[in-house]
Amino acid sequence: MSESIQSTGGTGGTGSAVVADAASDADLLAQTAIAVEAAGSVLRERFGGVVRHRTREELMRALAANDEAALDVLRPRLTFLRPGARWVEEELDGGALPAGEWWVVDPAEGNVNHLHGLPDWAVTATLVRENQPVLTAVHLPLTGETYTALAGGGAHLDGRPLHVSETTDLGLGLVATSQARPDEDEAVTRRIGASITAMLLDALVVRTSVPATLHLLNVAAGRIDAFWQFAGARADLLPGALLVSEAGGRISDAEGRPWTTQSESLLAAAPGVHTDAVATLSR
Repeated sequence: MSESIQSTGGTGGTGSAVVADAASDADLLAQTAIAVEAAGSVLRERFGGVVRHRTREELMRALAANDEAALDVLRPRLTFLRPGARWVEEELDGGALPAGEWWVVDPAEGNVNHLHGLPDWAVTATLVRENQPVLTAVHLPLTGETYTALAGGGAHLDGRPLHVSETTDLGLGLVATSQARPDEDEAVTRRIGASITAMLLDALVVRTSVPATLHLLNVAAGRIDAFWQFAGARADLLPGALLVSEAGGRISDAEGRPWTTQSESLLAAAPGVHTDAVATLSR
């Protein structure tokens, strides 16, 4: 995004055109949720024991097979909903998008966990309009939960409103981080390690795992007080960033500056611990 993520903190606006657009986007979000749930059913049927692989090539083929199975469901449904919207083809891409509407989709967020028989994976779809996330739907097939957020319309879990935690003491906080990709630059990897050490000194408990989206869901739901990540892609940060923002959380980079998809880090936190988290990550 060329602009920082914004939360209007309400439902609707002024003028009949704004109200009509909000109603249209709300309907679109409902259909998007149905689409990610359908794709999730396909991945759930493919889930089981560990998928063995002896080489990097075998692993990549298994990852691609999961992606393709989910995309076979997602692409026609989302294209039908928004025929003029373009698709981000590479889920690891970052940076600003060209003008217009884009579907930013991760058909198997946490794909490597799926292949290892671990439960931490999801299906996500986010509509971006003029470089601002408009709506997002995230489905967790193994629990049946669907998280949704609409810009200006709040964040919800299966229709129930979400709100970030009221924690005001980072020393009592449960925080989390993730790595953006396996082959991360060495400087970023060392920065991740240093940040974990800093948080271990300042926070109560630190969780480290992939994928980022599942941690961000927990921040939005008030279960985790802060999440940070260095580097990252649109697909693994935009859904959770919108959810946290609409749930009343604060989104910035690790230094406290406005976050965009061009930022080198992301911090999503409850308002009461955001300042202290920035101080810890900036040491």
